Amino acid sequence: MSRIALFGANGQLGSDLVALAGQRGLDLVPVTRGQLDAADPGASFEGLFFDVAINCVAVTRVDDCENDPGPAVAINAHFAGRLAKACAARGARLVQVSTDYVYGGQAEREPLLEEIGRAPVNVYGATKALGEDLARLEHDDVIVARVASLFGVAGASGKGGNFVETMIRLGKERGRLTVVDDQMMSPTASWDAGAAILDLIEARAPAGVYHVVNSGAASWWDFARRIIEKTGIAAEVAPIPTESFPTPARRPPYSVLSNAKLSAAIGRTPRHWTDALDRYLHAKGHV
Repeated sequence: MSRIALFGANGQLGSDLVALAGQRGLDLVPVTRGQLDAADPGASFEGLFFDVAINCVAVTRVDDCENDPGPAVAINAHFAGRLAKACAARGARLVQVSTDYVYGGQAEREPLLEEIGRAPVNVYGATKALGEDLARLEHDDVIVARVASLFGVAGASGKGGNFVETMIRLGKERGRLTVVDDQMMSPTASWDAGAAILDLIEARAPAGVYHVVNSGAASWWDFARRIIEKTGIAAEVAPIPTESFPTPARRPPYSVLSNAKLSAAIGRTPRHWTDALDRYLHAKGHV
């Protein structure tokens, strides 16, 4: 049985990968920061033994990346390259987790295929795109798994929650929410993304880029409205344009990802995001 080393096991996706691997009886070992600090360019991979590495380590606070790019460059980009080099030396496969935020400035406004040219509009997206490139320059056997708008039971540890929990909390507190309706994306349950990543590994899918997202598309307003409706919270959800909600970092106006290539590789189509949200709300006891 292949041994999987998981870098970044404490976040939404990492936590679900640990649980899913346990359910499947896979030999997955979380690599802690105490064992290897991704921010340390001199950190050694010696003493770590694995056949597959999954890199979930990332600086994900988008506005913080804009204000101070250094940590994102070090972790999102250069650590990915160093890990890929270590995998190449061991003959191990790498799954580099990336993001829909490598898009945003492209002209296309239909579900994006993997071969569409990247066009990040903020530092976070640019550093994740660089991480993709550095990993693939260092190693031939890399799966780039682009995920999007993740929500998971563990919450986003680096962000103090996720969008679903934030909408529930603010809906109860305020009774009225204003949410942008001109940013389109692919809401994705981290549980479903984790399952698809393990499916890619177990299927020995060819190296390359895969969009690992739930099916369907939504604006953040669509997503918020569904959350409030399903939880029965007495709150209005009002749409607003992006210009009415300025942030230090630009957000992609369109980053909906096509999962057709993923579906062909794993032999199934990921469920629709509304189904994923319903299951999440049940799991968290919100409905």
